[in-house]
Amino acid sequence: MTQTLESLRGKINSATDLLSVVTTMKAISAVNIRHSEKAVEALAEYNRTIEMGLKILLMNSETTLTGESTLKNNQFGAIIFGSDQGLVGQFNRVIVNHALNEMNRFKIAEQDRILLVVGIRSAAILEQGEQRIRSILPVPSSIPHITQMLQEIIVLIESLRQEHGLDRLVLFYNHPQSGVSYRPVSLQLLPINIRWLQNIDEKEWKSRCLPTFTTDPNRLFSALIREHFLVSMFSAYARSMASENASRLATMQVAERNIEERIEELTHHYHQTRQTAITTEILDIVAGFEALTG
Repeated sequence: MTQTLESLRGKINSATDLLSVVTTMKAISAVNIRHSEKAVEALAEYNRTIEMGLKILLMNSETTLTGESTLKNNQFGAIIFGSDQGLVGQFNRVIVNHALNEMNRFKIAEQDRILLVVGIRSAAILEQGEQRIRSILPVPSSIPHITQMLQEIIVLIESLRQEHGLDRLVLFYNHPQSGVSYRPVSLQLLPINIRWLQNIDEKEWKSRCLPTFTTDPNRLFSALIREHFLVSMFSAYARSMASENASRLATMQVAERNIEERIEELTHHYHQTRQTAITTEILDIVAGFEALTG
């Protein structure tokens, strides 16, 4: 069926409007990525301060860090960071598969898994796989809203520890890489990673002034570890959001390229159809003139 000039012009206008929307979404995603990166950079400095505090505590402690933490229960808590919105390619599928593969690798029975999922898209994938989800949390709309979400998730984790004796907790999230790529990673929060503390203890104290503290060591250690947990979860949120926007940016780049090609194709078809219509009109005029003068 031959398309009219009006229908082709309408398709070109629709494609142009869609291209404008895609371009705007690209710009928003790029801005969100930068905001997330700045938040992670700021947290890195604060986390270094926390590690310095732990270093001071370990320097003044006679306790030797050896072995691994003892687990009392089999309850395994997992926080899986996904997305609420679409147009992110395989973002949610990648992190869900990574989390399930890790839990299967460590032979975590399904009845021992306590899954907390950030984002309804990842939750939908888990439910399709018949995984039991304890709670579904929304993705923060922006970096400043992460703090509010952290307060809710901390309260939820504490209630799970008291109710189920939760003593293992792992974060699963996508970590941004160069460009618009990302990779799934895992971060163990509970039990405390002894090797991580050993690395802090082995670091050289660069100042010649030896620090001291007057706070009770146990209270100080608990406070520092609590801050480390908050920083780790905030970073996981921010990095996951950056990866989500990177995935959306990649999707929008592909869509933009396809729309531009479609506009070029429609424009070529429009000019060809218009030229054909003009040629037909001229031939009709010539034929009519010849008929009148014949």
